[in-house]
Amino acid sequence: MPNPLFFLLLLAVAAAATAAAGEGGATRKDPCAGRRIHIRRLPPRFNAHLLRHCDAGFPLADPSTPATSSPPCESLVNHGLGPRTHASSRSWYRTDTRLLEVFFHRRVAERGCLVADPALADAVYLPYYAGLDSLPYVLDPALLDSSAQHGAELAEFLARDRPQILARRHGHDHFLVLAGSAWDYSQPVRAAAAAAEARLWGTTSLLRLPALGNLTFLTLESRAWPWQEHAIPHPTSFHPASLPRLRAWLARARRARRPALMLFSGGVSRPSRPNIRGSILAECANRTDACVVVDCSGGRCSHDPIRYMRPMLHSRFCLQPPGDTPTRRSTFDAILAGCVPVFFEDAAARRQYGWHLPPERYDEFSVYIPKESVVFGGVKIAETLAAVGEGEVRRMRERALEMAPRVLYRRHGSTAELSETAKDAVDLAVDGALRRIRRRVRALDDGEPERIYSLEDDAVES
Repeated sequence: MPNPLFFLLLLAVAAAATAAAGEGGATRKDPCAGRRIHIRRLPPRFNAHLLRHCDAGFPLADPSTPATSSPPCESLVNHGLGPRTHASSRSWYRTDTRLLEVFFHRRVAERGCLVADPALADAVYLPYYAGLDSLPYVLDPALLDSSAQHGAELAEFLARDRPQILARRHGHDHFLVLAGSAWDYSQPVRAAAAAAEARLWGTTSLLRLPALGNLTFLTLESRAWPWQEHAIPHPTSFHPASLPRLRAWLARARRARRPALMLFSGGVSRPSRPNIRGSILAECANRTDACVVVDCSGGRCSHDPIRYMRPMLHSRFCLQPPGDTPTRRSTFDAILAGCVPVFFEDAAARRQYGWHLPPERYDEFSVYIPKESVVFGGVKIAETLAAVGEGEVRRMRERALEMAPRVLYRRHGSTAELSETAKDAVDLAVDGALRRIRRRVRALDDGEPERIYSLEDDAVES
């Protein structure tokens, strides 16, 4: 008769094997689950061919500032990052913001979890250089009345070429980058009855095209109802390729001596009517002991980061007033420099960049002074900032530098050590797009498409 202990031993061994198998399965999770991206193959007229006319079709150099501008086509080197600021530089480039679409494309192409079959993809990335494609419409007066056609050719291609890719989820799983403010691409499409109405100079109707209405656009600035787009950081000139280079810069920013209380970098022309920028310039003119002004008029700072980054390293606070639009590239330069940003309206950043700068943490790394209190209430910016204790300033500076890796665009081909240690602006933008797409697809699958257009927070997975 078999020994009962023998059967108990077999049962114990089987249970252990089952448990081990379960644990092994848990550790072998699919790293690409929910993250598979298909890069849609587009005809070169939608991307590569747009770069052919860099010296004529869309001059990338500012002829008024030859000392700081790159030659037109030179801005395209390093996959759109531009030329290095000087021969020995390994992390600093003369980056033209308009080429964000180009180097974002390069970065997506080197990601893992790419799939050749769109049917297996969780998201479809369109490498359409939309901002560059808009330049003829906004620069050529003869094409002004045709600016409503911007993007129409892409819409026709997507509907004609393998239409099942777009139709599968009605375009809700597609995303692309737009190197500009959403406001510049949201002019209403002119109806035939309104043919006599003038088109707005410098704008197109890309975001108003019904055929592209379900796509997610990653823009440099979003509108107040951004269900269609989401803002991602303005590119700075700092693009490290390794973790030591990133850490070396952050260490330099931490140890920098900061004798200046506050800094403003931007255009210095006085406005014709009262506004926050005019109030800042007036106060700085009267408080030269506390305020540094970096004149960036006429595009002087566009391709010359040394002009403003050195003064930022020497300042405790960097003022971020709105200009033609609420957001500014200077905000992200300031964060990289450890210069505490000072905002004057919520739309300048808090309501824009939730994927990269969590809204609930703004008070940790920035100061908010309502613009109305300065322009009409007599509040002095220098006095307000001088009242912030030195210990609190150090804490805010440290929090800002902790945020810095989240808002910079690291160089393509960067080391695995850097990419695995800290997610950068591209990583967080793609993660955010994937989250938004998952929510939209879930709403479609649940038969509740109205949820797609809600303004619920998508900074975290639901």
